[in-house]
Amino acid sequence: MFEHTRPFAAGTLVRAPRCGASARRLFLFLFTLVLSPILPAAASAQGPLAAAAVTPSGPAKAVWRDVQGLSPRALTLALDAVQSARAQGASGRDDLLTLIDYSLPSTQPRLWVLDLEHGKVLYHELVAHGAGSGENYAVRFSNAMNSRQTSLGLFLTGDTYEGGNGYSLRLRGLDAGVNDLAAERSIVIHGAWYVSSEQAQRYGRLGRSWGCPALPPGIAHTLIDTIKRGSFVYAYAAHAANTAATASSPRALLARAGAGSSAARPVSAPSPAVAGTN
Repeated sequence: MFEHTRPFAAGTLVRAPRCGASARRLFLFLFTLVLSPILPAAASAQGPLAAAAVTPSGPAKAVWRDVQGLSPRALTLALDAVQSARAQGASGRDDLLTLIDYSLPSTQPRLWVLDLEHGKVLYHELVAHGAGSGENYAVRFSNAMNSRQTSLGLFLTGDTYEGGNGYSLRLRGLDAGVNDLAAERSIVIHGAWYVSSEQAQRYGRLGRSWGCPALPPGIAHTLIDTIKRGSFVYAYAAHAANTAATASSPRALLARAGAGSSAARPVSAPSPAVAGTN
């Protein structure tokens, strides 16, 4: 470090103090002390997922690792699917994600509504699968008309309406060839009497729909109101990970008219044999 001089009274020269190592250390300490509370606040202002993204563990582990029963792989695929859909022009809410894990039996709660903004689980509920998909476990999935099977993949919620199953929520499938016929198949979210813990205990499984993710009637209305109009729903099954319902599939039909349409549509309704308990 160079020394320099400056004039003083009567032509006398006085040496300016050195900026030594100790002074530099003090400056760096004070600089860090001032900025340390600012940086985490800036990250948290973007929500817990943004804050978690700066860590190597990633959002699925950092924010949701303590949520009982929630599969890290299912959540990771769901978040990847949403990101992929957004990259291709899909517009949906940033604050919510509904995840259904059909790897679990129908007798266990397997639907989560996640508040991504605040890192909270808003709902953890039972949900029925289609009669064509299996008994207690869903083992078959389809996008075909009249299959009465559950579809996997990424959906976008639309408007609500009153139909044959009461208060219902339209779904728009975003995965080409996997769930893009959801609207034509009348796959909607609705409440159903055959979705209850009593039903599960008595018969060893829930009743089954014609492909709709049916909810307990006591919670259906409020849950539907929470996720309606533009939030993402991701349906997952570990044993079907080789299908296009994983994040690897192209989402080519994002502009397709679907769940947001105001036109009335028929609803998925279980027949007595399907909803029955034998």
